Amino acid sequence: MNLTNKKELAKKALGIGKRRIIFTKAGSTEINEAITKNDIRDLVKEGIILIRPVSGRRKVEKRKRKRGPGKIKMTSKRRKQGYVKITRKLRAYVKSLKDSSKITKELYYELRKKIKTRAFKSQAQLKNYLMEIEKIKLDNTNDGKKKVKEKKKWK
Repeated sequence: MNLTNKKELAKKALGIGKRRIIFTKAGSTEINEAITKNDIRDLVKEGIILIRPVSGRRKVEKRKRKRGPGKIKMTSKRRKQGYVKITRKLRAYVKSLKDSSKITKELYYELRKKIKTRAFKSQAQLKNYLMEIEKIKLDNTNDGKKKVKEKKKWK
């Protein structure tokens, strides 16, 4: 008995691939008599036609572990952008210190090298480092970032 046409019909009726459809040997005559999609569905309910479970990785698992070249490029770009922001900020700060002659030329170049190797994560860390080596006395009043807000009095 050739049941390839019946497998094709079952594929269309159940909406699955041909590889997943299994015909039992005991019900081969009933399968051969099935003409409509509804007949095929009834045979599945009776257990004469079996459906093999999906093999391989599931789509949900794939979605969770998605890591293609685009994802890698994005993360590296984000990392680089953070590095560029911090580096520019620190270099500008060190340059302003050099211009106002608060640090020497040698210390300036030493700090530039440390900034390049990401020794400082923030400007505050750089200030702490300068305080520790006691090469400079910084005034916290000139930061210009802390503004005192006046409270409004309601009558």
